Amino acid sequence: MNRTVNPIQLIKGDITNANVDAVVNAASQQLLGGGGVDGAIHRAAGSDLLEFCKQIPVVDGVRCPAGEARITPAGKLDAKFVIHAVGPVYGIDADPDMLLASAYRSSLSLALENDCKSVALPAISCGVYDFPWDKAAAIALAACREDAFSCLSLTFFLFSNEMMAVWSQALAELD
Repeated sequence: MNRTVNPIQLIKGDITNANVDAVVNAASQQLLGGGGVDGAIHRAAGSDLLEFCKQIPVVDGVRCPAGEARITPAGKLDAKFVIHAVGPVYGIDADPDMLLASAYRSSLSLALENDCKSVALPAISCGVYDFPWDKAAAIALAACREDAFSCLSLTFFLFSNEMMAVWSQALAELD
């Protein structure tokens, strides 16, 4: 069976500089900014992003549970939208593999629903949420390669040479 597989690019760089339709944010369940990618995106997008996030309803104490995503305007970023994806905390959340794949699928589904063609993605849950990088890369890249997302141009923005090596290896294993 022949099928077209969407190209996935890997870049060592700052996701806040991405010129895309949507930037995926590795967010916490409260969607109020924080450290790492989340903090960087909030700082670059400006205070409007926090205000957009505060408009998302809180249910059972959270705006977005692990494995899901929410979308807002992008503020000052060079994008139309920020898609806030909440990944699992490794070793704490039940079924972290499923939740991580779901966070990516939810993000890309929101991108499609909002007519996005290009999406910048981070390594969700690979910072303070402690997801093992090799496992996260395999899960994320497999989810992004699903047929439903084949029309999207996807670029992962990674923060170190070590992470680039891990994700490059996982991508090579998919090809």
